[in-house]
Amino acid sequence: MNKGVQYMLISSFAFSLMHLCVKALPHIPVFELVFFRSIVSLLISLISLKKKNIPVFGNNRKVLLARGMFGVTALTLFFITLQNIPLAGAVTIQYLSPIFTAFFAIWILKEKIKNRQWFFFSLAFLGVLTLKGFDISGQISFKYVGIGLVSACFSGLAYNCIRLLRTTENPLVVVFYFPLVATPIMAVLSYFNWIQPQGTDWIYLLLLGIITQVAQIYMTKGIQSDRAGNIMTYKYIGVLFAFGYGYLFFGETYSFMSIFGIFLLLSGVLLNVVFKYKTVE
Repeated sequence: MNKGVQYMLISSFAFSLMHLCVKALPHIPVFELVFFRSIVSLLISLISLKKKNIPVFGNNRKVLLARGMFGVTALTLFFITLQNIPLAGAVTIQYLSPIFTAFFAIWILKEKIKNRQWFFFSLAFLGVLTLKGFDISGQISFKYVGIGLVSACFSGLAYNCIRLLRTTENPLVVVFYFPLVATPIMAVLSYFNWIQPQGTDWIYLLLLGIITQVAQIYMTKGIQSDRAGNIMTYKYIGVLFAFGYGYLFFGETYSFMSIFGIFLLLSGVLLNVVFKYKTVE
């Protein structure tokens, strides 16, 4: 197993634990969750950068700042969907990000999209419509589907920035710019709607910051390694964690057609990822 695959598997598992932490804190406002996640990440990043004598602010600061802004927006919107719709649904919609990554790469990275990829894109979005259309439980509203789609869109922009930075920046610097941007913004936004964490809330908030830091570092390493055509496919094992956690801890269930919608969405995304990398290799 190559390094890129290992990085993505570790990242997927860590992100699945992050999802659990967010779901366990439905009473804490999203801005506050992102703030705590960011302040922990900021401290860990600074210590790691100083320890390894890596320049803190990097080289391509405009793209690094853009990566930070896009990432903060994407995560904030994703946390909103996690708190308001079933876990597997929120995670699956977020997995549309590679579709948006490929779409924005047309302009950002000057990459071309093959005709077959447009079919894969359509398949993925048909999956979203099926997931929502057959949600007989009423747990998935159009509002939160829309928020999830916008989150995936900003994730796609962030991933393009990461790819732009792979030849100029250390992964730790790329990760550092997320909390650097997020911490002051979320501190101000949280001030107006602060809810004091109680008891075990502090444990979940600390774990949220630490786990997400691990997930971000290994995801960045995986994306920047870019060595094997199937590296990104390993990211999607996270949907299995989401189904398991949702069922075991939150009593979440889905109709057959909703599961079919998730299958269509993941099929479109995975086919696009595999096709894209095989044509490159």
